[in-house]
Amino acid sequence: MTAAGILFTLVMIVLLLRVPRRWAALPFLLGAAYMTLGQQVEIGPLHFSVIRILIVIGLLRVMAKGERIAGGMTALDWAAILWGTWAIFSALFHEPGTVILRSGVVYTELGVYFLMRVFIREPEDVRVLCRILCIVLIPLAFAMLMEKLTARNYFAVLGGVSPEVAVREGRLRASGPFRHAILAGTVGAVCLPMALLLWRDYRRLAVAGALAAILIVYASGASGPVMTAVFVLAGMAAWRIRQHVPKLIWAALLLVIALAFVMNDPVYYLLARIDITGGSTGWHRAALIESAIKHLSEWWLVGTDQTRHWMPTGVYSSDKHTDITNHFIQMGVFGGLPLMFLFSVLLFRAFVSLREVFQRLKPENRRDQFTVWTLGAVLFGHATAFMGISYFDQTVVFLYLVLAAIGSLHAMRIRAGIPKAEKLAEKVKRPELAAQGAPLHWFPRVS
Repeated sequence: MTAAGILFTLVMIVLLLRVPRRWAALPFLLGAAYMTLGQQVEIGPLHFSVIRILIVIGLLRVMAKGERIAGGMTALDWAAILWGTWAIFSALFHEPGTVILRSGVVYTELGVYFLMRVFIREPEDVRVLCRILCIVLIPLAFAMLMEKLTARNYFAVLGGVSPEVAVREGRLRASGPFRHAILAGTVGAVCLPMALLLWRDYRRLAVAGALAAILIVYASGASGPVMTAVFVLAGMAAWRIRQHVPKLIWAALLLVIALAFVMNDPVYYLLARIDITGGSTGWHRAALIESAIKHLSEWWLVGTDQTRHWMPTGVYSSDKHTDITNHFIQMGVFGGLPLMFLFSVLLFRAFVSLREVFQRLKPENRRDQFTVWTLGAVLFGHATAFMGISYFDQTVVFLYLVLAAIGSLHAMRIRAGIPKAEKLAEKVKRPELAAQGAPLHWFPRVS
């Protein structure tokens, strides 16, 4: 780790230990948006990036302050734990060293998830998080725009990313501190709804945040982030017809089934026809799905260490693998169909949790309803992005932060609806417990 990396990490540590709970996500977002994975502390076979170091400090903060997971454990939490458990267990059947590598991945993703479950407790915390995101995105958008204009990535001085900007069909593709332009653009796209959420109360910040998100998508020069932005905006627009959304979902499923019958190619080859910015590799993504199905016997149980023969092209980082541009298939390569299934369950459980929270909110509480809806649009954006890219860098912070927010709102709202007068009375008699559980205004009044 360089002197700049050490200084940055120390500042983030102090920030994490000193800021109020609602702002505790800030150091993680700064670490994800402004520090590359090239800045690491190596202890034997263990590599600690800035995010991993902050997880350790975050755990120390939680223990020192007596903070705890909002609302207790939920089905979403257990789904995340099951996913992490199988991810590590299945690594036992891979090459030597995979267990350590996979443990690092699980530590990072579940570490961020459960810390955010502690830091985010109620809808207002989500809105504070959106304000933080907008502030963080503005300088990042400027840096990526400069990268696109000058054809030089200034984050390269930190290591972990190339100083040369990728070019596809004559278009520069800025990546900033991320390891791929598509990942950078995806971050901008999924953050767009969180900026729009602030329109009512912080209009200037909402405009600045939305513009920053759009500039990040533009600077990335990739079709995937543009499509993700379209999907999240469609999700936000569906708020106006929210009572018809279940019908629209069923209609979409029936449409996919109908297309499967009338198309000459499998329906997933629709990906091959998407090319917004020019130079898109949609065909590769469709062919990858077909190849994964064809070679199912090689990876279905615990994954595989060899995918290079799946596709005509490989990747520079490994002579054993092709470019797995699909997060669901990446889960299958890591841990077979069980890991792919558990990850899908995690996403499905998150959507179900959102629905349950939304239904429990009173119709007149439109502000909180719209906050929950926004989280659904963001998660929908991530889910669609998974069809075109695998998250293999700090982008996971933006995913698990949203999943944690969903888990916390669900836990607190479900607890608020438990019809046990004695527990509610105890909350009222002992206000200090409210700091450990749900805020009192989330509970029905006890008559």
